[in-house]
Amino acid sequence: MNITVVGTGYVGLVTGTCFAETGNQVICVDIDKQKVERMRNGEVPIFEPGLEILFERNTKQGRLSFTTNLAEGIKDAEIIFLALPTPPGEDGSADLSYILGVAKDLSAIITDYKVIVDKSTVPVGTAQKVHDILAKRLDLDLFDVVSNPEFLREGVAVDDFMKPDRVVIGTNSNRARKVMERLYNPFVRQGNPVIFMDERSAEMTKYAANSYLAARISFMNEIANLCEKVGANVDDVRKGMGSDTRIGKRFLFPGVGYGGSCFPKDVQALAKTASQYDYDFKILKSVMQVNRIQKSVMVEKIQNHYGADLTGKTFGIWGLAFKPNTDDIREAPALYIIEELLAAGAKIKAFDPEAMDNVAKEFGDRIQLCGDQNEALIDADALIILTEWSVFRTPSFKVLRKLLNEPIIFDGRNLYSLDQMQELGFAYQSIGREKIALPAEAKVKA
Repeated sequence: MNITVVGTGYVGLVTGTCFAETGNQVICVDIDKQKVERMRNGEVPIFEPGLEILFERNTKQGRLSFTTNLAEGIKDAEIIFLALPTPPGEDGSADLSYILGVAKDLSAIITDYKVIVDKSTVPVGTAQKVHDILAKRLDLDLFDVVSNPEFLREGVAVDDFMKPDRVVIGTNSNRARKVMERLYNPFVRQGNPVIFMDERSAEMTKYAANSYLAARISFMNEIANLCEKVGANVDDVRKGMGSDTRIGKRFLFPGVGYGGSCFPKDVQALAKTASQYDYDFKILKSVMQVNRIQKSVMVEKIQNHYGADLTGKTFGIWGLAFKPNTDDIREAPALYIIEELLAAGAKIKAFDPEAMDNVAKEFGDRIQLCGDQNEALIDADALIILTEWSVFRTPSFKVLRKLLNEPIIFDGRNLYSLDQMQELGFAYQSIGREKIALPAEAKVKA
């Protein structure tokens, strides 16, 4: 099939590349000339495990190409995916200007039947808005608008696309339904469902799924905070909860709050939609409030240990991306924590396996970015862990003890066992677990 993907962010580039991998002819359209030129030269502009291999194969074999010309890009397309940004406005609502702007542009250049697919996460009613814009200039038999929300997790987006748990398609058009069935058939050969519904239900499904997952994270963070007060261990509580098949094991790990391009924006947008319909969505308000507070929990632990004024203190930070296996720092808890530490007078030395370039743009010379994780610890007063990259899970604790001024770790991702930290003689504070104090015989490094 001939497919056009408008927008080459995380969703658009993964979508286009994976469709090309199953034999389709895909053209990706983006207004960023420099980005398009980089992709034409074989450069993948984002870090996503597994994407580069598929990108290289399909560009070399001519199934995946790039242009800045929308008319050229959609000329032969049967399906046009809109994978455009929907950033939150000041009031929390999703900004639809990019999507509606492209819809207006399409209305002036479409000459034969196309299926227009909203792939971006958009509020309920967006498909109707796109339809209405197209209908102002086009005959109704020249297009159908479909909602096909993405359920891609950054870090495993390629696997999620190639082997989806489910594909949700919102359309009331039998013609569009047949096109979408044919498109997705190679991805669901093992029997995972393609679920058809109306457009508004498909749009709601995406927001409902992400908001529920965010609610699980916030709930678990609340449980962790209570565990610390009552003397319980959140790791054991999590295992006990997760073994219940009605609950399951996923998204029950406490930490320093959720971030990224999806959860914060989507929860906020769903709450805004509810308010527009005069519905008080109390749980969502609490989820957002808990997440805001949770980002400060680690700073509170540090200031309780050292005092509110952190002038003269240097902290080594491991992990800056909002989650491992991505370079995405959008709404990353690490950014908020660093800002609070800087405001308290601290100096920051930081390392992340992939997000360093993005963080450099954010902080400039206000923090020191290091070449590896151990460099971030040289003459630091403590280690702070904010992203659970695999490379941080089994470090040399002998090296840590040698480099740090004191053997102190503040772990926002619960990477290490309490017994291990006790045995190694580290002061260790994590989330929802007992605090391990520095042994009396521990000496500050000369």
